[in-house]
Amino acid sequence: MSAVTTFDSTKSFLKDILKEITVGKIQLPDFQRGWVWDDERIKSLLASVSLSFPIGAVMMLQTGNADVRFKPRLIEGLILDPQPEPKELVLDGQQRLTALYQAILRKEAVETEDIRKKAIKRHYYIDIEKALNPYIDREECIRSIPEDRIVKNFRGEPIEDYSIPEHEFEAGFFPLNQVLDSSNWRMAYQEYWWNREAGKDRIMMFTEFEKEIISRFSEYQVPLIQMNSNTPKEAVCLVFEKVNTGGVSLTVFELLTATFAADNFNLREDWERIRNDHLKNHAVLAGIENTDFLQAVCLLATRARRLKKIEEGEAKEKAPAISCKRKDILKLKLEEYQAHADQVAKGFEKAAKLLDMQNIFTSRDIPYRTQITPLASTLAVLGDKADTDGVKKKIFQWYWCGVLGELYG
Repeated sequence: MSAVTTFDSTKSFLKDILKEITVGKIQLPDFQRGWVWDDERIKSLLASVSLSFPIGAVMMLQTGNADVRFKPRLIEGLILDPQPEPKELVLDGQQRLTALYQAILRKEAVETEDIRKKAIKRHYYIDIEKALNPYIDREECIRSIPEDRIVKNFRGEPIEDYSIPEHEFEAGFFPLNQVLDSSNWRMAYQEYWWNREAGKDRIMMFTEFEKEIISRFSEYQVPLIQMNSNTPKEAVCLVFEKVNTGGVSLTVFELLTATFAADNFNLREDWERIRNDHLKNHAVLAGIENTDFLQAVCLLATRARRLKKIEEGEAKEKAPAISCKRKDILKLKLEEYQAHADQVAKGFEKAAKLLDMQNIFTSRDIPYRTQITPLASTLAVLGDKADTDGVKKKIFQWYWCGVLGELYG
């Protein structure tokens, strides 16, 4: 029996990955954080590629699964109008791929930051002669030059100028944004040195540089893990959190926001609407978070699914359970959210009024905040029935049994 797998491991040329980024075939899921790499890390990455050192695997998710949809966005620095539909989304490797795309494929200056976190724009060069010297650390060969390609001293006086190709040729500084298509730069370089003193040596040096350095960029291969399009959404989200080493913690709210955004629905704005219209005026609900609200919506949505299956003749013990676990929230469909969101919001308002009757006035007075979610969900289902004395009595009994029994602690 063959093993079932949701991913494939392979290798891909870096230049091919970057070209697919350029045309929008590879994009980012919208829940990815912004690009944050600083100047020093970019130089270190470029040095590693120039030496054919490993820079780590990249993980992609194939698109095309209607049940696993995230709003895509282009790699930072890329503008395509209209934005095409991607074939793959980057789950791990965003920082490295963005740095490489901006530094060696994009002609504009790279927007990054210095060691003091100050925003800067830089072009990246490599010193041809130094790069061919095995005794010089490769990172020392990578130069970060200001956007205008002029280096100035502390008095603002120009001390290095690479603003025109002739100055690059004279200094022996190769612009790394030419590294994947260096033919035009090489021809101009050869013409510049052809009849000059030491020109032959310079041309021979560049020929060796092409062989030893430039070829490493064009032939560099990246280990690639491709997750199949049939991978479940909860698995995609779990994998992203496990492989992402940047300290990004994603809540189900953020993941669902990215999912609903694929249908042009802004979950974050809708949550603000609900909080302002229904929750803000109740001090006891001040601690309610967006994930609590989604749990309540999920309880109603899974209840509706269960009732539908039972109505269709499925046995109760086999019908889907009512649940608000993480995996269940991630399966919420936009139409389910829209069908229950306002109903749940009213349930939270009813919960606030009932808690007020029990002398619980602020969020600090609530022993267990997690108990408010099922309370609000229950009240949302009951509607006006919850206003009768008999039902209130049962709800109060349930609430205090939960508190005193520490069932939600």
